[in-house]
Amino acid sequence: MAANKRIANRKTVNKRNERKTWYKLDLSAIVYPTLQRKDFSSVYRLSVVLKENIRPEILQQAVDIALNRFPTYKVSIRTGLFWRYMEPNNRPGPFVQPDIKNPCMPMPFRANNRYLIRIYYHECRIALEAHHSLGDGSGGMCVLQTITAVYLRLLGHTISNGGFVLDVEKEPHPEELEDAYMRYANAQVRPPRLGEKAYRVRGTKEPFYTLNIIDGILSVKEVIAVASKYNATITEYLNSVLLYALLQKQAGERHVRLRPVKIAMPVNLRRFFPSKTLRNFITMIYPSIDPRLGEYTFEEIVVHVHNYMRYYINEKYLRGDITTNAATQRNPAIRVVPLFIKDFIVRLFYTKIQDRNSSAGLTNMGALKVPEDMKPHIERFDIYMGQPFSSRTNCAISSFEDTLTINFASSIVEADVERYFFRKLVQDGIHVKIESNR
Repeated sequence: MAANKRIANRKTVNKRNERKTWYKLDLSAIVYPTLQRKDFSSVYRLSVVLKENIRPEILQQAVDIALNRFPTYKVSIRTGLFWRYMEPNNRPGPFVQPDIKNPCMPMPFRANNRYLIRIYYHECRIALEAHHSLGDGSGGMCVLQTITAVYLRLLGHTISNGGFVLDVEKEPHPEELEDAYMRYANAQVRPPRLGEKAYRVRGTKEPFYTLNIIDGILSVKEVIAVASKYNATITEYLNSVLLYALLQKQAGERHVRLRPVKIAMPVNLRRFFPSKTLRNFITMIYPSIDPRLGEYTFEEIVVHVHNYMRYYINEKYLRGDITTNAATQRNPAIRVVPLFIKDFIVRLFYTKIQDRNSSAGLTNMGALKVPEDMKPHIERFDIYMGQPFSSRTNCAISSFEDTLTINFASSIVEADVERYFFRKLVQDGIHVKIESNR
């Protein structure tokens, strides 16, 4: 109890934020503010389901304590002549609030006392929504789990530090604040960039702002058993199922010509390049199938995805990809171009080329670890990639103990891709429990 009292009495204003500190946006974060619209923000959601109902007043205390440990999340975005940057935000907040039906709402930079995170609660669930400019899912998971650990401690439970749960009594490690891309962007060759335009899912756009969510809850053991029959990992198998669903969706439509189906899949670069950064440190790969080459069986799709993953997900290729991405930021001529011109060019490139290079998005955070003394309090985790930039569906996967969750999010009425996806899992003998906000 003495430890809890000491934590609860900590000053909410972090002295290290009192200095005139500012942070450059990392290599990935530069793009996200550029794409900001009144009806779109690059917001993702992470949530944890506990085994007891949330006490909001205690949760607010936990947020106030834990957030001081994360200086790159306790910030606001500012605009300069040539670049945007983040500066410490010591305004009141962020304040916990009851959850809403349609998560990942747009996040205007001047709203919410300029904070770029939101904390929600509903029954047993704590949810963190963060603008992608702050960091990727790994960084966000550190924030969520640390808040949850402090919350449980304030309730009187003993919770250890470790893994995603950081010590709120310690100063951040310098690596946690770094733009890790620039440290590893040193390959001598830059791989070629995007391929041809991919198949686009067409659907009826939902009214502003509606985010359709479909959750599948499965057994990790069952999924591993089925994936093993195809000589695949869980990630390879579920990528193959999504490609299979997209092929079925395209085949059921009338097209002048078929197009490749592609998945935009982020790779966590921390697996290959040592870094403790809590900011963005991912790159994209694009598993794909081209139906113009002929009809693919599901077994052939799995083999193709398996070989693709082995070829592209390795330290050498990924280092080259990082170097390609860093080239523009290092170019002296580009650095002095006014920000409004940079924004115009980036937005044009993204809408005309980048966004058209994939049919759906899929991310897999894998097996989420928590300290042993925290496990008895947790039911499961959920992850949502948020609203897609265009009409398509995004899929996020995570697991905790034997519970694997597959979270789809889309802003169109039709759920054909999700239906084909879960139908294939059931055909393979996997039991699926479906939840939805529809």
